[in-house]
Amino acid sequence: MLNFPPSVRIWLATAPVDLRRSFDRLAAEVREQLHNDPLSGHIFVFKNKRGDRVKLLYWDEDGYVIVYKRLEMGVFPWPAVTAEQPSVALRATELAMLLDGIDWSKAPRGRRYHRPATG
Repeated sequence: MLNFPPSVRIWLATAPVDLRRSFDRLAAEVREQLHNDPLSGHIFVFKNKRGDRVKLLYWDEDGYVIVYKRLEMGVFPWPAVTAEQPSVALRATELAMLLDGIDWSKAPRGRRYHRPATG
């Protein structure tokens, strides 16, 4: 499976994208629609209209990397969001569940400690 450092953030694009797009067009999508920097080293996840294909785009120090997955049956469980929300932040475990077909938004979570924000 994919393994990224903890500092990498994962952004899930909420609107479908034409996945015939390659590196530069997906990077433009990150800038224009997600209002983010494609050279940040973060992971950007896109799906097609049918929901049976996803592409991950990220910058790996000296070039872009694309990971592409196509399902033979079914669709990827995409979270429901408002139309104004261009992207959703995910954890690495949530991305792994999404790629495995698990609806992570419905997965029960136990209580966990969260450090209070300082500032």
